[in-house]
Amino acid sequence: MLRGLIKGDNAFVPTAALRVAVRNGVDVAALLVTEQGRVRGDADIVFDGARAHPSGAVRMSAGEDGTVWLETGLTSVEEEITRVLVVASTEEGALRDVRGLSVEVFGPDGATVVGYEVTDAGGETAMVLAELYRRSGGWKFRAVGQGYVDGLTGLAVDHGVDVGEEPQEALERIPTPSPPASPPAAPAEAQAQDLRLTRDQLLDMTPDQIRALAQAQTQARAQAPAQTQPPAPPVPRPDPSAWTCGPVFEPRTVTGRDNDVITVKDLPPGPVMVELAVKGGGYTGLWRLDDSNAKGRPLVNTTEKDFRGRVIASVPEHGRLRLRLEVSDSWQVRILPLAEARRLTEDRLESWGPDVLLHTRGTADVTFHFKGSSNFIVHLYRLAGHTDPATLPSPGRAAVNEIGARRETLPLPEGPLLVYLSVADGHWDARLKDVQPHSGGQDADSLAKLPEPRGALGWLRRARR
Repeated sequence: MLRGLIKGDNAFVPTAALRVAVRNGVDVAALLVTEQGRVRGDADIVFDGARAHPSGAVRMSAGEDGTVWLETGLTSVEEEITRVLVVASTEEGALRDVRGLSVEVFGPDGATVVGYEVTDAGGETAMVLAELYRRSGGWKFRAVGQGYVDGLTGLAVDHGVDVGEEPQEALERIPTPSPPASPPAAPAEAQAQDLRLTRDQLLDMTPDQIRALAQAQTQARAQAPAQTQPPAPPVPRPDPSAWTCGPVFEPRTVTGRDNDVITVKDLPPGPVMVELAVKGGGYTGLWRLDDSNAKGRPLVNTTEKDFRGRVIASVPEHGRLRLRLEVSDSWQVRILPLAEARRLTEDRLESWGPDVLLHTRGTADVTFHFKGSSNFIVHLYRLAGHTDPATLPSPGRAAVNEIGARRETLPLPEGPLLVYLSVADGHWDARLKDVQPHSGGQDADSLAKLPEPRGALGWLRRARR
């Protein structure tokens, strides 16, 4: 059993980059809520269909042992957000059937900060397991353990999530009301209007009712006069600055010890992030192997102790990414989509080692403070107008190529833009300043999401099965 807090207890945690492990084999989400305890919109829900918050403050990944990881950068949480809720739910059965349901928080050094194991779950199918919340200028962790027998829908309503559906999806999912034995005659338009239901009725559907109402609505539309049909909503025009680069897939994790050849299969072709964490000192080298098993240019080449960082590699057309790792201790490699890169904002972003950052705002300046003693190299990849998701545009010459601790300010074009710290063996921080409005009227990250379905619908869909 995990030694830690009991239900209702709380404890201070470092205001830093924390890793939150949720076990064991449950569906996980994070809700970023305001002082009123409500999300501001679907973007404040991080779940398996939307794995990163737009601010970059919370990112989700899955391990191979049923553990779900929430990487939470507390310094990047927007000021309006006062709590980050850790939510668990089940698709089948109740939470009392989950063995080892727990939350464990790890600090930047990998040590356990605090933990909570749920021992009193009942017939609930959804639960707020824990929360990180602001207190006295810092952050605390609370063991919550609040369950919902009405599942994700009840939990969502309590925290301001709009559980209504979009018109097109609702058309195919809403249940048919029980008609009177002898319905009075009515115009076709009135009959179609009678098929509109309340939100509560929408949530109480069955498959048979779905099919029946879909057929009834089709007949009603066919009988209605042509002029009564509402015009089709306009299709959003694609914007050349929209984020389209790199494949999207379930992150993969591989662990091991000492020198090894790592093969990750069935990946979509294109650029990906390779996250490497090594325990201990000595030499660390990482290369991508081509089809003849020849090494390419080194992705990592360092003697730094406890190395950690993210680099970019390209998956070939056949979907097999092969890496050669040379190290003399335990290690973990994660393969991540570029879409999980952290966002640059006006808030200071702190980290260590090479990294991949995403700029989605208008023109801006980015300030770096590098505290290491070796090379600091930064490349820029302009993604606006780049239409091939299987490649990256050429970065040209390095935007920064210096040695030793330094402060550097770099002008950025408007996003989307990948800011790749390809070599950065040491601590660094970065933030935006003098940010101008995006020419598209909003951030490129928002523009990319216009055609997408509402995030909350995917999260709530399992509650309606």
